[in-house]
Amino acid sequence: MGNRRMKYISIYRITVIVWMAAKFLLQIFWFQTRHRMWDQETKRAWKELLEKQAREYREKAILLGGLLIKFGQFLSSRGDLLPQSFIEELEGLVDRVEPTPFRYSRRIIEKEWKAPLDHFLSHIDEQAVASASIGEVYKAFLKDGTPVAVKVQRYRVNDIFKMDFKALRIVFWMLSRFTRYGKKADLKALYREVVLVISNELDFTMELKNGLHFKSRFQDFPSLYIPDYYEDLSTNRVLVMEWIEGTKITDLSFIHNHGINREQLAKTLFDLGIDQFLYAGMFHADPHAGNLMLKSDGTLVLIDFGMVGEVRNEDVHSLRKMIQGFILDDYDKVIEALREMEFLLEHADTEHMKKLLKQTTTMYLEGNFDKLDAHMMNDILNEMQEFVKEQPIQLPADYAFLGRATSIIIGVLTTIYPKVDLIQWGRPVMKEWMAGEDSAYALYKNIAKETARPLLSLPRALVNYLEDGDKQRKAEQVRQSHQLYHQFYLFYSLLFFVIFAAGGVLTGLSVMEVVFFPVWIGEAAAGVGAAGWLFFMISHFRLLKKYHQNRRNER
Repeated sequence: MGNRRMKYISIYRITVIVWMAAKFLLQIFWFQTRHRMWDQETKRAWKELLEKQAREYREKAILLGGLLIKFGQFLSSRGDLLPQSFIEELEGLVDRVEPTPFRYSRRIIEKEWKAPLDHFLSHIDEQAVASASIGEVYKAFLKDGTPVAVKVQRYRVNDIFKMDFKALRIVFWMLSRFTRYGKKADLKALYREVVLVISNELDFTMELKNGLHFKSRFQDFPSLYIPDYYEDLSTNRVLVMEWIEGTKITDLSFIHNHGINREQLAKTLFDLGIDQFLYAGMFHADPHAGNLMLKSDGTLVLIDFGMVGEVRNEDVHSLRKMIQGFILDDYDKVIEALREMEFLLEHADTEHMKKLLKQTTTMYLEGNFDKLDAHMMNDILNEMQEFVKEQPIQLPADYAFLGRATSIIIGVLTTIYPKVDLIQWGRPVMKEWMAGEDSAYALYKNIAKETARPLLSLPRALVNYLEDGDKQRKAEQVRQSHQLYHQFYLFYSLLFFVIFAAGGVLTGLSVMEVVFFPVWIGEAAAGVGAAGWLFFMISHFRLLKKYHQNRRNER
């Protein structure tokens, strides 16, 4: 009882949170002071320290609830900010806390409805079926006997979060003054993101709006159902929705007992994720097993739209541009796309970034993608998090949530259908997505345009030589002749290099079955391109050598 009362006292909550953060920083500072050489033993001790801190954070979050739980979930998506060992511990932070006495929830409902419960309900179970840091859910029945789920904001939850926001501001000030994150990350922007995301969750009218949006968007999606909402009974602190009989999607015994096809269920979830994550619009940012219900007929039910993100049209365009940059080996295009998506901070070293991106891409291109599975996908995501963490990158909240949601979906997929082949399912979808909405061949048009650019800029020296050759003196003719041949060899060197590169790309795409050409066509083009490039480069070198010898003789 004492802890229950203490957690509503502002000075107590702020002191506990700030002291925990200060202690963590002092422990890290002392560790780094004592360990100058990072051998295997030091790395093991470092990992143990971070795991110990993460466990303490988790215990304090469960004890105090409020922002610590939601912020822990937020941080679990931030591979750009935290070490992987810390994130792994936070991923186990379940948004489930001890329910408050029903009398508090009754008081809130009646205040919001401005009437006694029995004015609208024939019955309500006083034992909550779900209890989280922001709200609790009860099963109730309307006057006509219709079962409904009533979500009620927790007692004094607004007061708790206001206290915690003050504590978080102090913690962020400490981070900005005494750690490298102050230089690496935009902590003010990060603080605003946290406050905005959680404030939206505290307003149930936002969740109602999101739920209605998803229901409209996916009304024709096969084997998917989104509950109805009772708008006339919903307020910013109470949300009433259709009651769904079912279980968690990961309940394998339920799936077996009802003869549900696991592969088909996994494909439905996969398609749902692809539709949300690749195309413009809102996406469910917290699709864990508790928010993915399963009915006895195999229908997937998506619930709880308090935490959502958004993929904008310009984001989709930038993502396509980034992938095209990787395919074309044009890392200026990749950097441009990253800037458009606001990934890079102002002081980012773009040249260093391009070098690292090229190295990382080369490493994966040399791997065997035919054996790519969900476990390898998670490994890649983890390595990407490590890469992001070391670079001057700060993920906008929507992208961080997108990465976290993707990781959660992959985890659920492998649970319900371990044989899932993400490459086989994803290849046709990615082809269509990369082509764009305007044209089925948009990607290939862009690749052709980029690779053909040298052909479209023919050497102007040829035109100048034909027009002015008779008008200039002999010395000028000789100079223009050298210039013409210089441009001639340079042009064809570039041309054959493009043929070589295009052949290499075509070979890679053929191997990956992205395009359906025989592999030998790409290999032949690459061979011809390499031979032609070598020939004209040698000829160009000989021309330049001869030109410089003539100039020395003229002197």
